[in-house]
Amino acid sequence: MKDARQIKDMLYEQLARIGKVFSSPRRLELIELLCQGAKTVETLANEASISVKLTSAHLRELRVARLVETERRGKNIYYRLADKAVADLWVNIHTLAEERLVELQMALHKIATLPNDLVPSDRESLIKAARKGEVVVLDVRPSEEYLTAHLPFARSIPLEELRQRLDELPKDRSIVAYCRGPYCLMAADAVAMLKDKGYSAYHLRDGIAEWAVTK
Repeated sequence: MKDARQIKDMLYEQLARIGKVFSSPRRLELIELLCQGAKTVETLANEASISVKLTSAHLRELRVARLVETERRGKNIYYRLADKAVADLWVNIHTLAEERLVELQMALHKIATLPNDLVPSDRESLIKAARKGEVVVLDVRPSEEYLTAHLPFARSIPLEELRQRLDELPKDRSIVAYCRGPYCLMAADAVAMLKDKGYSAYHLRDGIAEWAVTK
């Protein structure tokens, strides 16, 4: 019996390594960023607004837990998720948290200040409308993330270029903007800008990782 207890303790201790990694807000953000594609530590530090030293420390924890891997591209080292299952786990965790935590629900409402800012249709309807050209799906992430992966029929105009490229978007169709997922503010900013300029615009909360998880 003692040996069995020791084995169980060891099993749960190893399992807890994954939970420990996901207990850090900063590491959660780094995982979300890596869902968009491979990135250098400098890029991750800049996008997460933390130091390179702290970013490296968090990435080290992710590597120890076998959740991220590295690859060399010329002189640069890029970090990437070790498996799609890591992205799926991130989506499942934040989806569960959104269902159970009232405080998180209230915080998310602040991103979409008006109920009609959110996309009013389901995925199948959205894809069908985009295929027919009835709506424009707009990816406002950096262009390198779009090139790595993007939603079906999406057009790329990074948020920082949107104001200068508004004339590329039709005003006779709705614009559905998305970015990295529900905790990314770029799509909400894009919708606000588009509405201010007279466009019919909506915010799609899903990003690449959320879209890839079967619902």
